[in-house]
Amino acid sequence: MYRPAAINQLKIVGEKAGADVFEKGQGNPVKIATEAVEYAKKFGYDTVIVDTAGRLHIDEALMEELENITKAIRVDEILLTVDSMTGQDAVNVAKTFNERLELTGVVLTKLDGDTRGGACLSIKAVTGKPIKFASVGEKLTDLEPFYPDRMANRILGMGDVLSLIEKAQEAVTEEQMEKMERKFKSNSFTLDDYLEQFAMLKKMGGAKSLLGMLPGMGTKIKVSENDIDERKIERTKAIILSMTKKERNDPSIINYSRKTRIANGSGTSIQEVNQLLKQFEQTKQMMKMMRGKRGLKMPF
Repeated sequence: MYRPAAINQLKIVGEKAGADVFEKGQGNPVKIATEAVEYAKKFGYDTVIVDTAGRLHIDEALMEELENITKAIRVDEILLTVDSMTGQDAVNVAKTFNERLELTGVVLTKLDGDTRGGACLSIKAVTGKPIKFASVGEKLTDLEPFYPDRMANRILGMGDVLSLIEKAQEAVTEEQMEKMERKFKSNSFTLDDYLEQFAMLKKMGGAKSLLGMLPGMGTKIKVSENDIDERKIERTKAIILSMTKKERNDPSIINYSRKTRIANGSGTSIQEVNQLLKQFEQTKQMMKMMRGKRGLKMPF
């Protein structure tokens, strides 16, 4: 309630989430929270999330404000959002908040960073409260339920195959899977299908997000920013989109003059066009070798 920019930011996030945001500008947080609950009851909302002010360190004035809010409205859940990158500071904040407010759970952010979730172990040990949600990115879709066993697997470098499967199921429909399986079996995979795979990959969180879920890619193998460059994927998409429909269906017709046109149209080089065509042929060869194997649903 103290920064107009924070209020506007919350409205933007609410719009992206498809959730209405009740706000009355800057003012008394306790009064606004009470009015928000009354508004929700009047217009039939079944859930109210009160987003209070936050601090990286303990602030007595803030603690009193939060205590007054919990007295003014009936609260079912008190979730503390903690930045896992702050280490011991996060643990101290969680301990104090729990002592003053009796938390029901914790939300951990930035678990895609280098801390590898060590803070979650400390917070759980100090507060005894469950970690209910975790975020592994900046998008709304990057907020997910927290599963202790899966986090343990990630910390140990064993991957998180269950989360990977869930992301695939959310991003790809059964119809799309069946269509792709038919393509594999008939060896009729085209560059349009290749392009579609990038869209699916993006819906699943991108290559970097998925890599951490693969067994052996955690502590055993250190992946740098240069190893997986999302910009390269965008350049590959631009190359395919610069091709004609006929060229996407039959890349064998792409001669030097066509490559020049495609490179100019996509803002890339002939070398990059050649690399894409080579990768595509390698993908088709791999599918040909794997054709007939049961359970083959996706090329990544």
